[in-house]
Amino acid sequence: MTEKVIVIVGAGPGISMGAAKRFGREGFKVALIARRLEVLQEYEKELRTAGIEAKGFPGDVSSEVSLKTAISAVVDTFGRIDVLLYNAASGKPGKPTELTAEYLVRDFKISVAGALLSVKEVLPHMENGSILLTGGGLALDPYADYASLAIGKAGIRNLAYSLSQELSAKGIYVGTLTVKGFVKKGTPFSPEHIADTFYTMNQERSETEVAFEGK
Repeated sequence: MTEKVIVIVGAGPGISMGAAKRFGREGFKVALIARRLEVLQEYEKELRTAGIEAKGFPGDVSSEVSLKTAISAVVDTFGRIDVLLYNAASGKPGKPTELTAEYLVRDFKISVAGALLSVKEVLPHMENGSILLTGGGLALDPYADYASLAIGKAGIRNLAYSLSQELSAKGIYVGTLTVKGFVKKGTPFSPEHIADTFYTMNQERSETEVAFEGK
């Protein structure tokens, strides 16, 4: 049986590593994409210590060329992609009238456009796979002091539904997990609990949106 591969775009110490460990325990090989090579090497070591095959690929989600290059390297290394988890987001704090168009567009590029680009790049190498997008409660209940991030989360939610309508007929599952709280270890909103839900979504492949309100 060919081992499956998950690529996590926007790798970090919270949800991303929680998902890497959860899917890794189920036999997935793990590809991690983030900007800093030294951080990726630390994640590789941590996962390998847990018996999980993992490799990091430097890539900047705000750069189309950099992100495409990183995903291409994942395909060259593993030969396939079964699950894409997009966990990158950006939001300069500030009320709507304090935001500049430049900052808003920059944040949206990371939070939403990078997700779409990632999906388009993995699709040719995915068969009956899953696309998982990290959403947030701000998409449903915006908070003025985080207007840019809220707009990004609303965008990723909308994108998830649109992608699901387009790709479900092709056997691709698209799901977004709307995390309605602050991610913190040792709480109901721990990365481990969120990762468990992402794995369940991948297995059940039913709901386009799952609300995570803590366990």
